[in-house]
Amino acid sequence: MTTIVQTLSRRLGGAMLAGAVLAAAPVPALAQDRADEARIRKLEAEVRALQRKVFPGGDARFFEPEIQPGSAPAPAASVPAPSTSALTDVLARLDGLEMQMQQLTARSEEQANTLSQLAERLAALEGAGQNAGQADGQGYVPPPPIDRSAAGNSTATSGNLAAMTGSAPSAAPAPAAAARPDAARLAAVQAIAKPQTDDAGDDEYSYGFRLWNAGFFPEARQQLNSFVEKFPRHRRISFGRNLLGRAYLDDGMPEEAARWFLRNYQADKNGDRAPDSLLYLGASMIAMKDTKRACIALAEFGETYPAIATGRLAAEYQANRAKVKCN
Repeated sequence: MTTIVQTLSRRLGGAMLAGAVLAAAPVPALAQDRADEARIRKLEAEVRALQRKVFPGGDARFFEPEIQPGSAPAPAASVPAPSTSALTDVLARLDGLEMQMQQLTARSEEQANTLSQLAERLAALEGAGQNAGQADGQGYVPPPPIDRSAAGNSTATSGNLAAMTGSAPSAAPAPAAAARPDAARLAAVQAIAKPQTDDAGDDEYSYGFRLWNAGFFPEARQQLNSFVEKFPRHRRISFGRNLLGRAYLDDGMPEEAARWFLRNYQADKNGDRAPDSLLYLGASMIAMKDTKRACIALAEFGETYPAIATGRLAAEYQANRAKVKCN
């Protein structure tokens, strides 16, 4: 009996112990769940705070509003006016670039003109040989002769210059190149190439320029006479008449040179080489020792072309003025 009672007591105690263990087991799991829930809620709050910082003004569907209902709205932050310093700096830099472009364009045009002149001189010195032929001098109409009896004074007027000429043309001078040249000179002339382009008038003038530049003045005069007769309305006509006068003046024939210079100046005072002709007219008069007419020409040059007298031809103008004493 005692054994039975002990056995039942042990079984009842084990059952009670198992119940107690089962009843106590959920307690740590519940505490753990609550701790995890608190950690999760804290992480969610931190994430939302981070989202509001990274994406200000986000959608209310994803971010909690900073201002809860019933609370006073925070004052709106003042928006600063946009600064114009950047735009002003860009405009200033654009203005500077435009000015630099204008300066570069002007310099490139001046350099192109200089290179063109150098190319003509090099072509005159290094051109391949070509026979230009000899002009026969027929049809030559010289400019009117200078009337040495005409009175002049030191006051420059167009009337004073007009008084330098008469109405009767002089006889054509015998061309110096008509005499048979020696073989060396002929070979040297033939070595100067005549340009061959689509502009025949420009070719005729350029060939005359090359002859003059090489020092073959009689041949240059024949060539330039041909150009003036064939192309009286060519854009280079002012160049041709002026260079024809130079071909006489440089060859020691100032009287013939003066006729061409005066003719070129009076034909078109706005011509490309009209200022040059008026200045060299004064030089021709100086060579002829005609001081009065030299002063007239130089004074009119200074009054008619003041910009050129102080610019492109300033050195020649001052040199001629130094050679004569004008009132």
